[in-house]
Amino acid sequence: MSAYRGVQQALVDQPRVWLVTGAAGFIGSHLVETLLGLGQTVTGLDNFATGHRHNLAAVREQVGEAAWARFRLIEGDICDTETCRLACEGVDYVLHQAALGSVPRSLADPLTTHRANVDGFINMLLAARDADCARFVYAASSSTYGDHPALPKVEDTIGKPLSPYAVTKYVNELYADVFGASYGQQTIGLRYFNVFGPRQDPAGAYAAVIPRWFAALQGGERCQINGDGETSRDFCFIANTVQANILAATVQDQAAVNQVYNVAVGDRTSLNSLHDQIRAHLAEVTPALADLAPRYADFRNGDVRHSQADISKAQQLLGYEPEFDVPAGLALTAQWFLNQDQAQHIRRET
Repeated sequence: MSAYRGVQQALVDQPRVWLVTGAAGFIGSHLVETLLGLGQTVTGLDNFATGHRHNLAAVREQVGEAAWARFRLIEGDICDTETCRLACEGVDYVLHQAALGSVPRSLADPLTTHRANVDGFINMLLAARDADCARFVYAASSSTYGDHPALPKVEDTIGKPLSPYAVTKYVNELYADVFGASYGQQTIGLRYFNVFGPRQDPAGAYAAVIPRWFAALQGGERCQINGDGETSRDFCFIANTVQANILAATVQDQAAVNQVYNVAVGDRTSLNSLHDQIRAHLAEVTPALADLAPRYADFRNGDVRHSQADISKAQQLLGYEPEFDVPAGLALTAQWFLNQDQAQHIRRET
């Protein structure tokens, strides 16, 4: 039995109380869905700045009414200290996902990004400390590696941040480390590498590349690739990310606590290859898309050329083993987007 399967069974046998911040977001809603499916009691906190009520509605439909009865939603902002305190009451494990993502967003509006990602973060850290929560797991970021050129990325070696967003996520790690040393608070940071999957929002100026390209191709539009397309990333399917969060919250080995971990697959996919795979999935339903070539634009400010994670630390200390590689994750993501498209057609016809 894998470490993850063992933890899942232990949680079913002895349910806990969890707080998921950013619960209506892409990652947060998948965490809520998995936890409710394991019989846990979950509080969700979200201000719906970037999260969506339809994500929670999808979770409710997926888990059923009996499981949904164990979910409580607090609509509020992590920048409000009282809201954070209320959300942490009686909670065993905090999974802190609420943040403003996107390098371009942070370059356009660094103050708002700082407020959510730094002020909001320390509010949650303090609230979890004061409520005596057993563990505080937070979404860190691969952007922390900055301009360090070495591949694969190893947790202890980082470079100079390339964006305000990267600065905020590194500050999170520094605060978590200090709170561990100063107050004995148990924290674990998870440096996400390009998470993707169903329910990821394709809309808006700061949408991630995979949902944006699925939506564009479904609309018959050419995708835009920034640069020459040979930029590469360690894309990580959402189920792997959920696994890492649950393992981090429950790990018993104290050597694993007050650490940061890469959460990825440990491989690289170029943007050109990514585009080809997405287009191939959709062309199975719409053959005309097979010949729809991308268009190329300038490289974006703040982007690194290549990114790939060394996941050995998470494997050794957390028992993390990614179950989905990029092709498998894209197949499931494609099916979700195709189902969404079919549902929209049915609604229009009725």
